[in-house]
Amino acid sequence: MSILLVLFIILFSGFEAQALPYDYTANIECLENPQKPLYSGGIIKNPELNDGLEGWTAIGDAKIQQRESRGNKFVVAHNRNQPNDSVSQKFYMRKNNPYSLSAWIQVSQGNATVSAVVKTREGLKYGGAIVAESNCWSMLKGGLTFDTSGPADLYFESNDTSVEIWVDSISLQPFTQKQWRLHQEQSIEKKHKKRVIIQTIDGRGNPLANASIIFEQKRSNFPFGSAMNKYILDNTAYQNWFTSRFTVTTFVNEMKWYSTESVQGKEDYSISDAMLNFANQHKISVRGHNVFWDDPNYQPSWVPSLPPDQLNSAVQKRLNSVVSRYKGQLVAWDVVNENLHFSFLESKLGKDASAKIYHDAHNIDGQTTLFLNDYNTIEDNRDGVSTAARYLDKLREIKGYAGYSGWSIGIGLESHFSIPPDLPSMRSSIDTLAATGSPLWLTEVDVKNMPNQAEYLEQVLREAHSHPHIQGIVMWTPWKECEAMCLVDENFKNLPCGDVVDKLLQEWGFSQSLEAKTDSNGFLEATLFHGHYQVNITHPLNNNLSSLHNLQVMPMNEPNKVSQIIQLSV
Repeated sequence: MSILLVLFIILFSGFEAQALPYDYTANIECLENPQKPLYSGGIIKNPELNDGLEGWTAIGDAKIQQRESRGNKFVVAHNRNQPNDSVSQKFYMRKNNPYSLSAWIQVSQGNATVSAVVKTREGLKYGGAIVAESNCWSMLKGGLTFDTSGPADLYFESNDTSVEIWVDSISLQPFTQKQWRLHQEQSIEKKHKKRVIIQTIDGRGNPLANASIIFEQKRSNFPFGSAMNKYILDNTAYQNWFTSRFTVTTFVNEMKWYSTESVQGKEDYSISDAMLNFANQHKISVRGHNVFWDDPNYQPSWVPSLPPDQLNSAVQKRLNSVVSRYKGQLVAWDVVNENLHFSFLESKLGKDASAKIYHDAHNIDGQTTLFLNDYNTIEDNRDGVSTAARYLDKLREIKGYAGYSGWSIGIGLESHFSIPPDLPSMRSSIDTLAATGSPLWLTEVDVKNMPNQAEYLEQVLREAHSHPHIQGIVMWTPWKECEAMCLVDENFKNLPCGDVVDKLLQEWGFSQSLEAKTDSNGFLEATLFHGHYQVNITHPLNNNLSSLHNLQVMPMNEPNKVSQIIQLSV
C-alpha cells in the first residue's frame, strides 16, 4: 500500500507541474482588441469582465464602470485625482510562490505609463509596467513574489491622473517553486541539449558491441564568461583561471573612450589591442564595450566643455576610430551605453544623437550586432526609467531614424542586482523584450555583497541560462576590480560565488565528460549539451582497438528533429 501511495504522489506531482507550463510569449503590438488572458486568468475572478464588475472594486477616489467597444467588455477607472485611484481585485498571496501577471491596458487619451501594483500589509510590490496608448490595447506582462502570506489587492496606477485607465484580460497565475524549477529544467533540455545516436563499426562494417565511448566536451556552444581587465596580460595564474572556464568576455575599461583618448587627440589602443590579441589566441569572443557612455560622469575629462560643433566632430572621430579599428573582430558593440538612464550626448547634440550614432556605427561595421545596454530592467522593477517598455521605445526610436534597413539591434541587460532577485519579474521582462526578435544577453551580471549573495547569483544564472531567448551571459567579475562580487581571492582560490559558477559550469556541460557502452548492435544513445566534443572509442577485446573522433552537437533548425545519427568507424 505504501509503495502504491509513493508512486501515486510522484506521478501526481509530475502531472501537476506538467499541467502548469509557463507561457513565455508576450505581445508588443498595440491591438484593436485585447487577446485572451494567459492561463484563462489564473486566480483572477471575472478576468474578461464578461460578468459586469463582479470581483472588481474601486480603490481611492476613482469611479469604475464596465464598458463595451467593438463587442469587447472591459473595466474603466475614471474621475482619478491620485495615481492610485483605480480598479482593484483582492486575492490571497502565498509566501515565496512565483506569480506571473499580465493584463491588457488602454488609456483614454494620448499615452501614459501604467503600472501593476499589489498592496499588502507590508507595503507595495510592483508587478510590471507598460506605456499604454489610446485607441488600442497594449499587453502588460510582469511578475512578482511575496515574502509573506496574506490578503492583498491588485490594482493599476498611473501618475497621469488626466487619463482613464481601461483594463481587460487580466491574469494572475501562481506557481510553486518546484514548478518554476521544472520550467527551467525543461527549457534547458529543449534549448541547450540534443539527443544523439551513435553506432560503432569495425573496419569491415560490422557493429561493435560493448564498445566503451567517452565524450569529452572541449567547448560549449553557449557563450558564458566574465569581464576581464589589463592584469590578465602579465599574470599567468589569471590567464589559466580565465581560459579554463570562459568563452566570452568584455573589457572593463580598456576600450572605453576615457581610456583610449584621455588627452584630446592622443589615442592609445595598445592595451585593448593586446587584450583582444590574448582573447583571440584562446578563442574567447569579445563584446565591444563601449563606443560611448551617455552618463555625463564618465566622459573623457576634456569632452564636457566642448561646444556642440566641436563635440560633434570629436564624437565622429571617436566613432570612426574605434569601430573601424575593431571592425569584424567582435561579437557585439555596446554603442551608446546606458542611454535609457542618461542623455549626455542627446543634451548636447539633439534628441536623435543616439539613433544617428547607431546608424553610423552600422555603416562602418555592418557585420557586428549593435547593442543597447542598460541596468535595472530585470534587477529592480521600481526603476521606471529602464523598463522593458522603455527599451521598446528606444528600439523604435533607432529603427525610425532615416536609413534604417532592418539590421539587428541587440538588447543588453546589465543585471547588477542590489536587491534579492525577483525571478518572475526578471522572466517576464525578458519575455517582453524577446517579442522584438532582438538578440538578448545578460552583459554585466553581479550581485551586491549581501546575505545569501551566492544563492542569489545561482538563481539569476539559472533563470538566464534556461530562458529560451537569452543568447549569452557575461558576469562583471574582473580580478582585482570586482566591485560588487568576486569569484576568487588574490590567489585565485574560489570564493562562494566562484563555487557557484564552477558548479553550474559542470552542470551545464562545460568540459563535460561522459562514458557509456554500446549495445549488441553497436548503438549508443546519449543526450548531450550543444558543443564540440572529442569522442574516444575503445573495445574490451582488443586493447589496441581505439579511435578518436571530433563531434559537434549543435542546435538544429528543424524544431521537430530531436536526434542526430552518427556512424563512427574504428
